[in-house]
Amino acid sequence: MTLTIKPAEQCTFDQISLGEIMLRLDPGEGRVRTTRHFTVWEGGGEYNTSRGLRKCFGLRTAVCTALVDNEVGHLVEDLVMQGGVATDFIRWREDDGSGRTVRNGLNFTERGFGLRGAVGVSDRGHTAVSQLQPGDFDWDHIFGRLGVRWFHTGGIFAALSETTARLALEAVQAAKRNGTVVSYDLNYRPSLWKGIGGLPRAQEVNREIARHVDVMIGNEEDFTACLGFPVEGLDHNIANIETEAFKRMIQKAAAEFPNFKVAATTLRQVITATKNDWSAILWHDGRFYESRKYPGLEILDRVGGGDSFASGLQFGFLQFNDPQKAVDYGAAHGALVSTTPGDTSMASRREVEKTMGGGTARVVR
Repeated sequence: MTLTIKPAEQCTFDQISLGEIMLRLDPGEGRVRTTRHFTVWEGGGEYNTSRGLRKCFGLRTAVCTALVDNEVGHLVEDLVMQGGVATDFIRWREDDGSGRTVRNGLNFTERGFGLRGAVGVSDRGHTAVSQLQPGDFDWDHIFGRLGVRWFHTGGIFAALSETTARLALEAVQAAKRNGTVVSYDLNYRPSLWKGIGGLPRAQEVNREIARHVDVMIGNEEDFTACLGFPVEGLDHNIANIETEAFKRMIQKAAAEFPNFKVAATTLRQVITATKNDWSAILWHDGRFYESRKYPGLEILDRVGGGDSFASGLQFGFLQFNDPQKAVDYGAAHGALVSTTPGDTSMASRREVEKTMGGGTARVVR
């Protein structure tokens, strides 16, 4: 049995996400601590899925977020518009002149190389998004009267503040009430939960939201941290330990959360910062589906690979309602996005399908 997805012709949007969009400052091949210039990109764990679905796969997407009404906020807006994502649901907050009470989030991220891992330094205190709260969006208008086929949010947004956790819950409940498919990426970040209750609070929030989720995304570490499912009895000498850990985790999670229709994760074995073994696995209706393996994938910029997996997965269901195609599109899209700079997709659907089919990197002329 596949997912129950609203027909495209009955909806204004194929997908909407709820999350923070930060301005990423990228030192390129250099280091944050020594650079004299940055390239800027927009990015955010939840938003990146909408950007990938629009720019790579041509679907109609929007983002629910908040920005400060100043030059930096409008730079982020301009980047979002370049990606084709609808800005109808951006909530603009008045600039206080100095960022004491409200500001736009910044993310300083270097890519890493070889044995030097990627490094991210977030500067996101008091952001406009973190001050969003229940009631800020008319969900019944968005999901009901306008119509949305798929809604996506995640644990990064839920961890920004007490009010964003409550807003995420309000949103997934409204989506379910209106027959919209709900996906959620656990994306556990200890630094975000540290100031608002730590691991116990992360599990409390995520477990409550999880009861309204159709498609749960996260690796075995995310499931352990966010939902409290330990992995036991694994032989750590086996070659496919990540796969086996995920399978055991999902069997436990599906028993406690019968509303889960799909669970999925990327499988990333880090050889160096610039070379990973990459693949993905998806569970649906008691069966596991595995993608093509991409051994020794050469990485230019790892940020956004997991989010692009999520957007490819969503496309596979929205376009074909097929779990094998979903994990295949997700894995190929995530792999390709890891070969370009920035958080968001620069791939085309044609390139994704060529990669899925085992296409080579020979020059195209």
